[in-house]
Amino acid sequence: MFGGPVEGLPVRSPASVGMSPERLEIIDRVVREGIRAGGFPGAAVVIGRQGAAVWRKGFGTLGWGAESPGVTTDRTIYDLASLTKVVATTTAAMILYDEGRLPLDAKVMEFLPAFEGKWKDEVTIRLLLTHRSGMPAGRDLWRIARTPDEAKRAVLETPLGYRPGRYFEYSDLGADLLGMVVETIAGMPLDAFVRERVFNPLGMYDTGFLPPDSVHGRVAPTEVSPPRGYPLQGQVHDENAYAMGGVAGHAGLFGTADDLAVFAQMMLNGGVYQGTRIISDSTVRLFTQRAAGSRALGWEMAEGRHGAGEYLSPSAYGHVGFTGTSMWIDPQRNMFVILLTNRVHAARARRPATVIADVRADLADAAALAVTDEDFRISAMPAAFRADRAVNWNKPLRSRRSRHKKSKSHATPAVSEKRSTKSAAAKPKSSSGTSATKAKSSSKSAAAHAKSPAGGKAGKGAPAKKKSASTGAH
Repeated sequence: MFGGPVEGLPVRSPASVGMSPERLEIIDRVVREGIRAGGFPGAAVVIGRQGAAVWRKGFGTLGWGAESPGVTTDRTIYDLASLTKVVATTTAAMILYDEGRLPLDAKVMEFLPAFEGKWKDEVTIRLLLTHRSGMPAGRDLWRIARTPDEAKRAVLETPLGYRPGRYFEYSDLGADLLGMVVETIAGMPLDAFVRERVFNPLGMYDTGFLPPDSVHGRVAPTEVSPPRGYPLQGQVHDENAYAMGGVAGHAGLFGTADDLAVFAQMMLNGGVYQGTRIISDSTVRLFTQRAAGSRALGWEMAEGRHGAGEYLSPSAYGHVGFTGTSMWIDPQRNMFVILLTNRVHAARARRPATVIADVRADLADAAALAVTDEDFRISAMPAAFRADRAVNWNKPLRSRRSRHKKSKSHATPAVSEKRSTKSAAAKPKSSSGTSATKAKSSSKSAAAHAKSPAGGKAGKGAPAKKKSASTGAH
């Protein structure tokens, strides 16, 4: 359901909840720098603490055109991309776990008999939630499937890349499997289940899958020239989610910043909001504490990664989305930070993935630094924020080859030859630096997380990396 009554969180002044309005003003500067640099045309930001929204603003416009509508936190709907994994799919799993219908160590094959093949009988719900199932990051379902049923069958038939439980690989396909498990247990489509059990009870009436034509004018546009052949506005950006009918475990959800603020507050409240319980408090604690590596169950621990900044509490958790979305929830500070953008919409910056990563991190840092409570007060402010430095946002990157040429006259022939050999060696590409160029020719579905052992960094036994159609983290 889209277009219902909008309530949202109550709004209070920063000072009334122990936050510095002067430090929160840094957020405005950071977001505007991202827009000015061409990273995204607009953004919606909500910072909440102690049950209220304390910094709630829209910036810029939906698109780059001069007549494009301005962004607002209550009306502008964004493609949430991989926030789908936590706001929809993981939340659905939490509800079914509460009801005793989804044991974490149950085998996926118990619910999806067609999921068969080498090692697949070892894949559990817990391994799907921690991205250690052995499922690869993704595959181009949109190239091989003509119907949603064919796309789902392709997911089920995808071979595992390694034995379950051995390595971490952030997997869209694993989230899709979890979504299918939810549908099997619930006896209804994923979108209908979360609408009935989560979004409607919370009053999140502008959050859901498959936005109707009546609200497309409020949806921030995304890709201008996708494989579908026409600009996207109101259709899911992710090609694999589109191939699955617009409803997938890994992507497809749309929503407003104000709606997500209600969701985040429900999580901070231990699964309840305004007297309506969605999840038990014990299940919220279980799913949001560290389970393996940097992952909780479905959620990611902040740890300064993927735009979580440097100052959130050790218990903070959240997720990001490829389109330029993020949500971080800090239980210790009783605070959340929400940023929604459409950085995939004809970004004018050279490296929009770098822009959004820095802006995300700056927002989390500014929010944490603004807390004035004695237990959390941080007196020293950074000399500059990432957005102030704008490192590698737009300046051309000098290649190793050009740097070698510049210093060649100062090196002996023997040293020069060695350096040249090293320069010519293949260098792994960064997902943040290449995501914008990959987006037009490949699927937007799989995140470029490297495989690593369950405990941390890749070891000698780690399988060789495979080239993937990945387009960026989350």
